[in-house]
Amino acid sequence: MKTIFERPGINLGVNNEFSYDDINLAGQISSELLRKDAIGLPQLSELEVMRHYKELSDRNFCIEKGFYPLGSCTMKYNPKVNELLASLEGFCNLHPMQSDEDSQGALELMYNLQEKLKYITGMDAVTLQPSAGAHGELTGMMIVKKYFEAKGETHRNKVIIPDSAHGTNPASAKMCGFDIVEVKSNERGQVDIEALNSLLDDSVAAIMMTNPNTLGIFEENVLKISKLMHENGSLLYYDGANFNAIMGWTNPALMGFDIVHINLHKTFSTPHGGGGPGAGPVGVKEYLQDFLPSPVIRKSESGFYRDYDIKHSIGKVRAFYGNFGILVRAYAYILMMGNELKLASADAVLNANYIKEKLKGVYELPYDEPCMHEFVLSGEKQHHQGVSTIGIAKRLMDSNCHPPTVYFPLIVHEAIMIEPTESESKQVLDEFIKIMLKIAREIEENPEEVLKSPKTTPVKKIDETLAARQPNLTFK
Repeated sequence: MKTIFERPGINLGVNNEFSYDDINLAGQISSELLRKDAIGLPQLSELEVMRHYKELSDRNFCIEKGFYPLGSCTMKYNPKVNELLASLEGFCNLHPMQSDEDSQGALELMYNLQEKLKYITGMDAVTLQPSAGAHGELTGMMIVKKYFEAKGETHRNKVIIPDSAHGTNPASAKMCGFDIVEVKSNERGQVDIEALNSLLDDSVAAIMMTNPNTLGIFEENVLKISKLMHENGSLLYYDGANFNAIMGWTNPALMGFDIVHINLHKTFSTPHGGGGPGAGPVGVKEYLQDFLPSPVIRKSESGFYRDYDIKHSIGKVRAFYGNFGILVRAYAYILMMGNELKLASADAVLNANYIKEKLKGVYELPYDEPCMHEFVLSGEKQHHQGVSTIGIAKRLMDSNCHPPTVYFPLIVHEAIMIEPTESESKQVLDEFIKIMLKIAREIEENPEEVLKSPKTTPVKKIDETLAARQPNLTFK
């Protein structure tokens, strides 16, 4: 059959415009469904289109463009070989409903990734389903809930959470029906053991902890905490957001944790700009493996398969089986790094301590302790000089540097959380230190000038009060 443009009597006219009235479609399409006007597409060359989108992309900040010390987010470099492997046709074109027999390569990769994560975390079983860290937390809390229901201990309805925790911790536990109990930090920024002990009774189901915590400080009493919780019949949940600090040196199992989630999009080097995609695999000890989401990937003599027959499974927590492209990237990173995963953590810790020592004194350091992969300063001194932490963050944007995490954790006033990761050289760290010291001097000498920042970004200084009171939520 000839196309409409090949039929006799068709005049395309100027700019490929034509009238459907001139086309004899032999009644194939109802006349009321035919377009009467030209489409009106812009007449641009490919070069012009490419320049337009390149200009838009240049407005975005990314790890390849400058320093990205976003605390607790572990914005490390994502090796491009990972992208290449994830884009292999056999991976990116495989339909998730393909049979196990036709998906052996993908299933083998996922099985091997499960085994690697078991070894790295010390857990006995792993699910790859959760799509992010908070999703992993939710999965973990669902497992806790069902575990105690299976034991007939439904009276355990409380989850203890440190006051320095990520906000997703209490949210995840609350979504599972638990009551949230906060435990205070001591003067060294760690869980107060006496305060924790006073909270324990048979209503406590679990404690959710990050170690090192969000202050970047290792919880030295973690074994005491583990002993207290287990003697109380409670479980320990490990928030793996800060796992990049201890990878290869220790693991959650050695600390006494029963459940752990790992952020593949942080620790194992996969992109997570713009809120996704992510992956938050959950590992559990042997006595909890029957509660994992179904299916899990198994290996038999005939190959790899998805096992849906899990005795006390909490059920699926995601359509299909996780963010597969992220799993491929993480597996590639683990294979590429091997034993050097340990060195990545060591360099991340070294970089953080180097910056901390150079900046403390000029900026307040609320907890003057050796840090792990990140640390938290306070802009309280600069706030009294007329510029709050948000002003410091915006001034950094004028120096091709993404601002650190600010105003978190909540237990530090005017908090500035800095995580350099292992990706950066000493030259980059020195330049960041130089910029931070320059901003502190500017605030002392001319705070009004700092308050005008950012000046060099696509969107300049905005009226924050107006934006808060009259937000424009419509894209035009």
